[in-house]
Amino acid sequence: MVARRVYADNAGTTPMHPQVLEEMLPYFTEKFGNPSSIHFFGREAKQAMDNARERLARALGARSDEIYFTGSGTEADNWAVKGVALANRAKGNHIITTKIEHHAIIHTCEYLEKHGFDVTYLDVDQYGKISMDQLKQSINDRTILISIMFANNEIGTIQPAEEIGKIAKEKGIYFHTDAVQAMGNTVIDVNKLNVDLLSMSGHKIRGPKGIGALFIRKGVKIDNLIHGGAQERKKRSGTENVAAVVGLGKAAQLAADNLEEHVGHMTFLRDRLINGIKERIQYTRLNGHPTERLVNNVNFSFDFVEGEALLLSLDMVGIAASSGSACTSGALDPSHVLMAIGLSHETAHGSLRMSLGDINTQEDIDYILEQLPPIVNRLRELSPLFKQCEGGKTCV
Repeated sequence: MVARRVYADNAGTTPMHPQVLEEMLPYFTEKFGNPSSIHFFGREAKQAMDNARERLARALGARSDEIYFTGSGTEADNWAVKGVALANRAKGNHIITTKIEHHAIIHTCEYLEKHGFDVTYLDVDQYGKISMDQLKQSINDRTILISIMFANNEIGTIQPAEEIGKIAKEKGIYFHTDAVQAMGNTVIDVNKLNVDLLSMSGHKIRGPKGIGALFIRKGVKIDNLIHGGAQERKKRSGTENVAAVVGLGKAAQLAADNLEEHVGHMTFLRDRLINGIKERIQYTRLNGHPTERLVNNVNFSFDFVEGEALLLSLDMVGIAASSGSACTSGALDPSHVLMAIGLSHETAHGSLRMSLGDINTQEDIDYILEQLPPIVNRLRELSPLFKQCEGGKTCV
């Protein structure tokens, strides 16, 4: 039996807010209507969706008829990139993105490259920020879309979205941003940012899984990703998941209403954890921008430590986190994000992401700071490289 359980993987998913679940429950039982039906039961479901759409629109500073519900943030990303690319192919075939996007963007762009599109993947600096000069230089007369995430899901670095949006608007290019991690952690105003399309996900803001949304500015030329019906104003076919839509709307409202308190709480816990790790553990590197980062993101690389062993050791003492390394096809591959910011394979493999949420407390942070240093030390004792470093012979 572990002494305490600490959930520090809120970038992976968040626990549903009790008020969200409360609002959803009737739509699994007595309010079961299909929103496309014209009778009372259908109208009741349709009204619930309209209310949720309005809540989400207010949270983003958008119009309600610019919000389209999807099955996930990944679907929203796919729709934004594929939809704009295919609808505007006569104008051009060039897309600009970055090397540190979520795979929902990178793999979609790679798919489009196989179908005649040209994609520029922007570099990032050691903190994960793009170069605005490189962005400007990459634009040509065939550029139809810039897709750059608002904030990185691994290292938390926030991109200059407003500046990117201004450039895109001046050049007459559509700008899409993946705001899945940023939503609920910072102020987002689609008009101030000059974004044309914005993706988000319900389960990252204490809403349900299996629901996302895509903001599509009025007038944006975009193809449908799913065909077969008239739902979502004929743009996204399929009978709507009414309960999840209701939950997303409530979660968005709660996130907006509690944003100031949330940001203050997260910033305090994040900085306490970052400073505590720096003070207690040698040979570490904070990944991501030191100040321009998500309020709940902590990502460190620990030299002479393997990430998977670190995760398993933390789990044994009740701490849930994630690694910068991903297990793919039985082989431990380094994170493309950490490689893009210049880390070596070895350093990238020794990375740990802890993402905090509303349920976390100062006591949780203190427990992590109590458990993490001895775990790192124990794992380092197993490393011959660490022993050489300690002996003064060599050190990374």
